[in-house]
Amino acid sequence: MASPPNNPKDKTSLTKKITGRVPMFITKEDLDSILPHQYLIEHFQSSLSIVSPTISSPMRQSHTIQPHSSLLLMPSWSSSPALPYIGVKLVTHFPQNSALNLPAIHASYSLFSSTTGQTLTSIDGTTLTLYRTSCISGLATKYLARPDSRVMVMVGAGALGPHLIKAHLAVRPSVRKVIIWNRTEERAKVLADEMRKNAGMDGLCFESTGNLDDAISVADIVSCATNSEVPLVKGDKLKAGAYLNLVGSFKHSMRECDDLAIKRGRVFVDSEEALEEAGELVGAFERGVIEKRSILGNLVDLIKGEVVGRRNEDEITVFKSVGSAVFDLVAAQFAYERSI
Repeated sequence: MASPPNNPKDKTSLTKKITGRVPMFITKEDLDSILPHQYLIEHFQSSLSIVSPTISSPMRQSHTIQPHSSLLLMPSWSSSPALPYIGVKLVTHFPQNSALNLPAIHASYSLFSSTTGQTLTSIDGTTLTLYRTSCISGLATKYLARPDSRVMVMVGAGALGPHLIKAHLAVRPSVRKVIIWNRTEERAKVLADEMRKNAGMDGLCFESTGNLDDAISVADIVSCATNSEVPLVKGDKLKAGAYLNLVGSFKHSMRECDDLAIKRGRVFVDSEEALEEAGELVGAFERGVIEKRSILGNLVDLIKGEVVGRRNEDEITVFKSVGSAVFDLVAAQFAYERSI
């Protein structure tokens, strides 16, 4: 395995190394080998505040393919010699795939040299997105969850579920129990069994539940990854000191929590796009529950220390993530440089 991110490559030799290389393909299996969640979280923490101001990221394009299916294009590029790349992610969203036992989202990521324009690599964008999304949430957890968190509730047992669990455990090893809930309870049981067998962490309990309200009432960390249009997390069930992590919604019609959860919490976002796209926030603004100025900051603000995350043991904190091409480019950089 390649060296961890605390041994950065010399950028001059990197530019020479990538010039003229034959394009490569980075598969799901490659990413599972080279992207430990802890390493990618550390890379985001050390890199985002430095390179994000150098990255141009136009608004994502969304094209309707069928009444309920869409194609998204997410380009980005950096002007920094430390990040000599252009990246484009192509994403398809076919929610009806659940009936075929297929993921709703598929993606491909293309990385180019910003020096020569040559194609460097194509990456399994579906898996890259799972790592990017979960590790952004894991990084936010460093700032917003109680250090002594013991119980995590995972809402949703889809492809993102195990990644979110691993990312949260990477930054909060104090967690001793993970409770999984899913609309189809059998899927929650299957994921709990898989995590129990594969987690490789002694003394860690994985279980499933059919009663989400009861699980949330004992949770220190609640992480949601669903496409629900009906609020699942009720604000009156969150206990003092809880941290709510929301990653599922990316349309105005989607809501993973109710207004009370937003009103009770100190709310942070991954990027400014969340203020325009996240159903929980847009709806709360429209209904007068909170104002845009009530959002306390974004992830880079937290990393740079320009805003304070968790202030005490009793307050409720909320992090809403919708994803960003900036995060995709930095994750693709990490994957590519660990592969060459």
